[in-house]
Amino acid sequence: MSVGQVIAVVSQKGGVGKTTTAVNLAAALARRGLRTLLVDTDPQGSVRFGAGLRTGHETAGFSDYLAGTRALREVILPTSLPWLRVILAGTVSDAAEHEHYLARIADTRVLHDLLTMARERCDVVVVDTPPGLGPITRRVLEASQRALIPLQCEPLALQTTPQILRGIGEIAKVNPALTLDGILLTMVDEASDASRRVQAYVREHLPRALVLDLVVPRRAATADAFSAGQPVVVRDPGDPAAQAYVNLATLLAERIGSA
Repeated sequence: MSVGQVIAVVSQKGGVGKTTTAVNLAAALARRGLRTLLVDTDPQGSVRFGAGLRTGHETAGFSDYLAGTRALREVILPTSLPWLRVILAGTVSDAAEHEHYLARIADTRVLHDLLTMARERCDVVVVDTPPGLGPITRRVLEASQRALIPLQCEPLALQTTPQILRGIGEIAKVNPALTLDGILLTMVDEASDASRRVQAYVREHLPRALVLDLVVPRRAATADAFSAGQPVVVRDPGDPAAQAYVNLATLLAERIGSA
């Protein structure tokens, strides 16, 4: 690949496994030998807790680069994986309000230019976005080539699916290079009747090509890995959840390679 691709991980609501998916997808792609950059644009800044950053890492990140207080080289951080680098959300995560951060993203091309520059140096750029289709997520999608929607396998999550699909469709009119890779069912519990019903409903009522065949099971290993500051694909690669993310990375790497 001469120029890399940006994968935006988006969801209408929080708590669906969005950040966990972004972190583990990026790690799994890096383990395949792809030069991967993980960018956290969500002001909550949760990527810092599970990306496998080295002990004593810098806390500055994208918000500091956006504000002009840090150079780009200062906010690109190494991880335990040779091919994975991370840009954290930065000091905005500790701020009481995020209005200035939102305004800077909405009113400037800094985010767009950063992702464009990253594509020239990386094979894949994975971007974790805030829940919803606010200005940050929209700017990310406008600069992305691919979008992935994690969907928690529980009834409430179904209500938000049409909104995110409509939003991506609208942005694709502005960014015709944007492709929806599909909906990824997460936190699937085969022992739960509700989880099985949601999975069946999604596959029955949405176009077949829109819902990925693979699913991410609900596993304690995923939470344990995040608590330990690592992706589950690194901490417990034999776990079914880790295997699901590895399979996801394989699928997307093949699609990117054939694009």
